[in-house]
Amino acid sequence: MQDLKIALIGATGKAGAYILKALLAQKIRVKALVRNPEKLQTRHASLEIVIGDVKDAETVHALIEGCDIVISALGMGQPASEKTIFTQSTGNIIKTMQAFDLKRYIVITGINVDTPADEKDAKTQFATKWMYDNYPVSTADKQKEYEHLTASNLDWTLIRLPMIIQTDEQTPVGTSLVNCNGEQINAANLAQFIIEQLGEKAFVKQAPFIWNN
Repeated sequence: MQDLKIALIGATGKAGAYILKALLAQKIRVKALVRNPEKLQTRHASLEIVIGDVKDAETVHALIEGCDIVISALGMGQPASEKTIFTQSTGNIIKTMQAFDLKRYIVITGINVDTPADEKDAKTQFATKWMYDNYPVSTADKQKEYEHLTASNLDWTLIRLPMIIQTDEQTPVGTSLVNCNGEQINAANLAQFIIEQLGEKAFVKQAPFIWNN
């Protein structure tokens, strides 16, 4: 894995900072896209920084060029991005990955995204409805992001997450393709799960839920 070079989007976010730290700890080279470089505290010989916006096609091209795998830990951001940031970014990323003939794309999202295989229990259904009631545009946009992925020829994995807890503590992780059976995921658990997916095929073209077990 040390020969890999990863393009990472959202490296300063509540999940992305932990993903970046975990990748660098594995001596994996990272090219990180950041809007506000002053927010990125990490400096490392294996880290290259690209400054810009994921909505800009040229910036995405500069980010992905020379990389093997793309990881997106994109959130709404501070200050908040446009509410359609997820489809805008995914459209740019898919197009650019296809131009470079890259296949592996790992993305994080919320438990509100639905797939045809889902058997969401009452609690997960309630959480999904709550997101649509309170954040209708961005929640619908995340669903469209999933549809963009399924229509692409990429080897994508869309990781569906409950509340992210910002901690370095690692515990066992539960996974399911049909329902989220936990209310939290440690950021360090998520980062480790993503590293495992770099060489795994089990969740290619799948949207697993993961949680602290």
